[in-house]
Amino acid sequence: MIRALSALLLLAAPAAAGSFLLNPPIDCTLGETCFIQNHVDRDPGPGAADYTCGPLSYDGHKGTDFALPSMAAMREGVNVLAAAPGTVIALRDGMPDTGAASPGIGGRDCGNGVVIRHGGGWETQYCHLRQGSLRVERGQRVGKGTVLGQIGLSGRTEFPHVHLSLRHDGAVIDPFAPGPGPVTCTENPGPGLWQDPIGYQPGGVLSLGFASQPPDFARVKEGLPSPAALPAGAPALILWSHVFGGRAGDVVALQITAPDGRPVLSHEAVVERDQARLFRFAGKPLRGTAWPEGIYRGEVALRRDGETISRRAVTLRIGP
Repeated sequence: MIRALSALLLLAAPAAAGSFLLNPPIDCTLGETCFIQNHVDRDPGPGAADYTCGPLSYDGHKGTDFALPSMAAMREGVNVLAAAPGTVIALRDGMPDTGAASPGIGGRDCGNGVVIRHGGGWETQYCHLRQGSLRVERGQRVGKGTVLGQIGLSGRTEFPHVHLSLRHDGAVIDPFAPGPGPVTCTENPGPGLWQDPIGYQPGGVLSLGFASQPPDFARVKEGLPSPAALPAGAPALILWSHVFGGRAGDVVALQITAPDGRPVLSHEAVVERDQARLFRFAGKPLRGTAWPEGIYRGEVALRRDGETISRRAVTLRIGP
């Protein structure tokens, strides 16, 4: 896990941080249509830790990843926004949205991106934008909230997101805990550099759905929809879940309730290791000739240390 938390130090102590504030760099609703997958790595050694000393980071990560739950969400188009006013000083477009599998990435890990200079030594960088989506030019002045492009899968990435790097006088800054001194390992260290404070989400249920046969994780990551209805003769009733920020010891609880309120399924899956994203499902085969008709409810909860940190539900109609 994390060795010697007392050794977690700031990457830099910015001057006059209170005079520089950011908005989220993505046009979405955090916790609903998007989420923060990774934070700045605050562990000075070979391990990784976010500013709460949690695992939402990886070794050497120098930004904040605002992610989408699926490729389908990316294809629908989600705008990347300027987090603060400034001048575009660098950009790149033309890299395909094929992620880390793209040949010849070389030193272009950021993929299609934009760098904005804000004055006072501050810069922001936006990475992994969608090919052909950039709407700004070098030298252009932009306001807070100006559309820069759209979320993509360009550069060295495995999921659709915008990577926001914040720098002051060239040093990486964690916008969630920018003050001097060591991190406090708390989920609420203060407002940070956000115009409207962003709470820490330690993990959550991204999506869930019903199926009549075991689903494939690749299809779930693509954006597998949950059907509105299934026939009464469906061979099985399965509930699947897509979760982010899983920690060893977490429990993914899946429940299906019949139209009359009786339980059809109650299953708990223990997470064996820390995982950025994970997929679990459970189900019941058809016993007899048909499922009782009506509305079924599926619910997935992510539990940590006995507490539910995320819960989502979905419904399904069986029959005509």
